[in-house]
Amino acid sequence: MPPPPPITNTIRRLRFDHGEMTQQQLADAIGMTRQTIAAIEQNKYSPSLEAAFRIAEVFGVEIGEVFQWKADQSQKGGGGPS
Repeated sequence: MPPPPPITNTIRRLRFDHGEMTQQQLADAIGMTRQTIAAIEQNKYSPSLEAAFRIAEVFGVEIGEVFQWKADQSQKGGGGPS
């Protein structure tokens, strides 16, 4: 199984904070399927840049409040060929 994408999100919390919005309501608002929203929330799928902006717009927040980048720890520290 591949590792999860290095992008995490706060969509579930944002949905709760916005009147307990359902995944289906969010999906309808941005033109995606409920299954796609569920996969994004569970960090199994990284949305397109356009979809990420649409999600942020629905909640009235900056994109950085919805999505956070976690750099791959295995690539840090140089460690190139000797």
